[in-house]
Amino acid sequence: MTLGAGSFSAGALRGAGGVVDHRLSRRHLINEFRRGRLRQDQVCDAHPELIRAAKNVGAPASMACPICTAEELRLVTYVFGSRLPKHGRCVSTAAELATLNARPDDLTAYVVEACVACRWHHLLRVLPVGRRPPRARATS
Repeated sequence: MTLGAGSFSAGALRGAGGVVDHRLSRRHLINEFRRGRLRQDQVCDAHPELIRAAKNVGAPASMACPICTAEELRLVTYVFGSRLPKHGRCVSTAAELATLNARPDDLTAYVVEACVACRWHHLLRVLPVGRRPPRARATS
């Protein structure tokens, strides 16, 4: 779809460098909870598989949970793309992420924070993984 002089595509929606940061929506949700506009059960509803991944392979976050203040906040990274399982791949080490980043495939990583104490979760970042071949230029 073309709108005016620019084009509208999934790639055009990505931020600078292809990274989409969700800090503003995270801050808004936390503020709404602290103001009493959202109950804890409305914001602490992580899927059991996400909590299992956070417990077993999640990296400790540098801060406490913004909801329950427990030091149980973990970062979990899932990678999706061609030639990966339909449900994505949970990346557990930096070496595994480096291996995926060296692939020529167009992959996308989703970094999620999850608290194993209260089940808070939030998508933090979406970023490109893997090498993208240069796009062919149209010739006239």
